[in-house]
Amino acid sequence: MPKKIMLLGSGELGKEFVIAAKRLGQHVIAVDNYDNAPAQQVADEREVIDMLDGTALDRIVAEHRPDIIVPEIEAIRTERLYAYEERGIRVVPSARAVNFTMNRKAIRDLAAQELGLRTARYRYASSLDELRRAIDEIGLPCVVKPLMSSSGKGQSTVKSSGEIEKAWRYSQSGKRGDSTEVIVEGFVDFHTEITLLTVTQQNGPTLFCSPIGHRQERGDYQESWQPCPILDEQLREAQDMAEKVTRALGGAGIWGVEFFVADDGLYFSELSPRPHDTGMVTLAGTQNLTEFDLHARAVLELPVPEIALLRAGASAVILADSEGNAPVFTGIDTAMLQPGTDIRLFGKPSTRPYRRMGVALVSGQPDTDTAELRKQATSAAAKITVTSS
Repeated sequence: MPKKIMLLGSGELGKEFVIAAKRLGQHVIAVDNYDNAPAQQVADEREVIDMLDGTALDRIVAEHRPDIIVPEIEAIRTERLYAYEERGIRVVPSARAVNFTMNRKAIRDLAAQELGLRTARYRYASSLDELRRAIDEIGLPCVVKPLMSSSGKGQSTVKSSGEIEKAWRYSQSGKRGDSTEVIVEGFVDFHTEITLLTVTQQNGPTLFCSPIGHRQERGDYQESWQPCPILDEQLREAQDMAEKVTRALGGAGIWGVEFFVADDGLYFSELSPRPHDTGMVTLAGTQNLTEFDLHARAVLELPVPEIALLRAGASAVILADSEGNAPVFTGIDTAMLQPGTDIRLFGKPSTRPYRRMGVALVSGQPDTDTAELRKQATSAAAKITVTSS
């Protein structure tokens, strides 16, 4: 008997999850705040609502009576998830996990204060004056982020006092939800940023994917590569931190746990209770199971006996540079001339500057230098032009 899964948020990560779930015979309702979102194009049913409207969310849950709710984005009235869970609907990975991780304040306090994980120094601020005081305490440079946002929206690095007001305005324009509060983080002088994809299971051990390196601009992922070599002791420390924080939150599914790797050690950064954008590199066949296959298995309580690294890979995003509709892509044929290259377009119906519209994927042998694969992936992505009406 297939499960009825309600996906809250239907972007490119949700689309790949729906494909994985459909391959396992499941029925999926894809929900987003606009029609024809990527995951809706491959789902069984769709709903278009404002997921910050708790009444609208209650209505579609009551109408569809899903067995499982899978949140994909932050802009959800997450406190409603507790009530659904009490009614016997499974929330992935759990209502507690979603509520904590959708809010940077909750997850940072859990990690740093309750679990004792090493993080950057941080303070909170709810107004421009409070932000100035927080930055006085933390020092410059620092990073300012809305407590609720995604894909780097509203995030900025402040290098001088003259940039504080601009950072505050940008944080408010990029936030999701009602809260004006931001987190101010001391700048960590890291040399590598990694995602440790972590799989928690209802009836099995916690498993880890090979570390994924990534590079960001404007707080948003631009490229990723796997494997990303780090010291053995750093890998053990990252796995220990990831297991502690996922155990504290509970539930089954895949988690994107981010770390800074610096000369003075490892720092916990952030946590996402779902497939991670940097993990799209697994679509290049780097593992025996993609992050989306792993998530689907964990959600459905199917066994994941092992996660094996099969080959090296890299990904690079394809971005729009203007606002418009009905995007057209040129240069795909040229990009695919490079051996081992694949292109995935997400199917988003509209564009805006820096919107992620697709990804270039490159794979090589297990011992292939990932630096070369990164060059090949970014070269392929650069050959593709996005135009719209």
